[in-house]
Amino acid sequence: MNHDFEDKTVIITGASEGVGAATARRFAAEGANLVLVARTRRNLEAMAEELRGQARVLIVPMDVTDPDACQNLFKKALFEFHAVHVLVNNAGYHSRGAVENMPVEELGRMLDVNLKAPILLSRMAIPYIREAGGGAIINVASLSGRIPVPGAATYSASKFGLRAFTFALGAELDGSGIKLAAVSPGPIDTGFLMSNIDSVTDLTFSQPISTAAQVADEIFKLCINDKRERSMPPASGLLTYVGYLFPAISRLLQPLMKAKGARVKKRLKAELRAKAEAGGR
Repeated sequence: MNHDFEDKTVIITGASEGVGAATARRFAAEGANLVLVARTRRNLEAMAEELRGQARVLIVPMDVTDPDACQNLFKKALFEFHAVHVLVNNAGYHSRGAVENMPVEELGRMLDVNLKAPILLSRMAIPYIREAGGGAIINVASLSGRIPVPGAATYSASKFGLRAFTFALGAELDGSGIKLAAVSPGPIDTGFLMSNIDSVTDLTFSQPISTAAQVADEIFKLCINDKRERSMPPASGLLTYVGYLFPAISRLLQPLMKAKGARVKKRLKAELRAKAEAGGR
């Protein structure tokens, strides 16, 4: 894909906060036209207000699990900006806890948002991106999609599936001018992780924490480089790779990693309490 994003159209799901908002800012800085998707109109309007000095912005409040809304999304993008060049499947849902204690609806919601929606949106995006002369589809996966995480079994399954879909569809579209890639971050300093920190496994916090801006920068780079996946941070990606190939090593290391994660989690909780107390003064 051409490295110049001036007047290119980028659709971003889950764009009202966290990684999605950071990704919108990253592409706005490159002069792209933005189509921002999330469920809450008010949050999208705030993002649009922030970015309109840098980029043309269309907001589309919708649920990515609604196929009709997904179809209309591309029609609206085409009507507003005349082409679609990039789709970033960032919207995600995570309900933490043991599978046997999880409501059936929550299990289904994770699969619908994290896997089914990106598959359908990618399928719908292909003819639009091809008509535009090429572009990219970037899926936001997770390190938990590289190695199973207890307490996040369904979430891990959805991200495993999203990675497999990304690589398989990328092979199908080889030579088409449409780039498929996945970014697989570990823990990210966003509300997705920090707003319910007690429910997050200690194992998660054994890995370095990325910022939303760092993940957004990798999403941007994946649009223009030749990589199929970017794990964040790279050392954690290597660790998950070794753990996947050699499960016995992973089981051996888990107690040490959980202990480390528990210490980090305790420190983060203390920092969050301090911020809350400072804000209440």
